[in-house]
Amino acid sequence: MGDTTPERNGADGPRVTVVVASRDRRAELERSLPRHEGPVILLDNGSADGSAEMARRRLVHVRVVELGRNLGAPARNLGVRLAGTPYVAFADDDSWWAEGALERAADVLDAHPRLAVLAGRVLVGPEGRPDPVCAEMAAGPLGTEPDLPGPSVLGFLACGAVVRREAYLAAGGFDKVVFFFGEEERLALDLAAAGWGLAYVETVVAHHHPSPARDPGGRRALAARNAVLTAVMRRPWPVVARAVSSAARGGPAGRRGIRDAVGRLPAALASRRALPPWVEAARDSLERPERRQDRPREAGSA
Repeated sequence: MGDTTPERNGADGPRVTVVVASRDRRAELERSLPRHEGPVILLDNGSADGSAEMARRRLVHVRVVELGRNLGAPARNLGVRLAGTPYVAFADDDSWWAEGALERAADVLDAHPRLAVLAGRVLVGPEGRPDPVCAEMAAGPLGTEPDLPGPSVLGFLACGAVVRREAYLAAGGFDKVVFFFGEEERLALDLAAAGWGLAYVETVVAHHHPSPARDPGGRRALAARNAVLTAVMRRPWPVVARAVSSAARGGPAGRRGIRDAVGRLPAALASRRALPPWVEAARDSLERPERRQDRPREAGSA
């Protein structure tokens, strides 16, 4: 599986490691990896395009771990375990953190010891349009807790998140049931259930230039599948039924998502557990009729 020796940093060393999971996105990595500040761990999910070789040869600040197969979003868990810093910033192969953003994030996390996830502002494309999810998080429907640096959230964009390593690992990181796309929601719910805080901090900025190598229909099917699976793992059965109904109304992609969810149901049921009432109430409040308008589910709800 590659090198698994943990990174070590001194007291005055870096506080944030950037963790990137990628598969067959060499061109995107050539653009994004040089832009990261501080240590970087690249988890290669079985690429066949020379991504790992390129990064190892050209980018001395990047530690490459070749996994030999596609582990999906849970590949990041290994990167977090390998990181020797107290905080970990996630990035996609087509995203990077703005200059100074990680130092700013570390300062915020140092100052707010209950904060497990700092959800930053994600600017999309060359024109730097704020991702629509950021507007939802900034609106702060859950309010702002006195010991957190910004509005509380129950979802986030992985490519715009900096996590407290100990909290992330204690919550189990991303899971194999969801595997990829929308993997953030279950983790967010579990962190909140454990008493950790999650907050939006708009002064910490990431840039995302989405790769053209995307399958919109496939992503819609994944979103539907994973919305159902996440509901099965953590939400009341009426919410599960609502997720299935919503997917069924989503056309061919939604119906495909339901079919794809069936094979993963045993694993989802095996990990099913109820959220604490206050977390379920907060999550449910984000789905009230006035807010429930088939919003994008790529990163869960704010």
